Amino acid sequence: MARAKEALEGVEVEPTRAPAPAHKHGGNGRGNGMKPTRKDKRQARAYAIRPTYERKYRQTIRRVDLWTVLKISICFYLTGLIVMLFSGVVLWWIASAVGIIENLEDIVGELMNTNDFRFLSWEVLRAGTLVGLVLVCLMVVVTVIAAAFYNLFAELMGGVEITVVEEENPRR
Repeated sequence: MARAKEALEGVEVEPTRAPAPAHKHGGNGRGNGMKPTRKDKRQARAYAIRPTYERKYRQTIRRVDLWTVLKISICFYLTGLIVMLFSGVVLWWIASAVGIIENLEDIVGELMNTNDFRFLSWEVLRAGTLVGLVLVCLMVVVTVIAAAFYNLFAELMGGVEITVVEEENPRR
């Protein structure tokens, strides 16, 4: 896997100020004759200005695991197929209710010189599913081959370099 290069120096960023806590006695003791309690003082200290540090480091992705790419691409493309089939069924129902399917059957029947041409809904769904499964298989193979090519090119040229910025607050 990729290993991080040494962390660059901590860079101090503008300090952040959290909102002051609300007091149950209607203020912080100024102007109303009440002294702030120990708890109020603790909360005020906790909400004081805190410096935030930012740590940047660069990481290089030199290799992608092909087995992981295979598993993720199968899940991704199968999910896409399920979504497409579901939306196709819903659109088919809507088109059938509106009458578009009958109009298409009439047009195709006139082109073929037959009066009894009909779309069989389950046959159309089965054909769409089979075509979708073939496309899923092809896309999975193409994705794994692309990952293998990435591994080859990363070995020759060094991979993709990314910069990771991590902000940390010293006190939480």
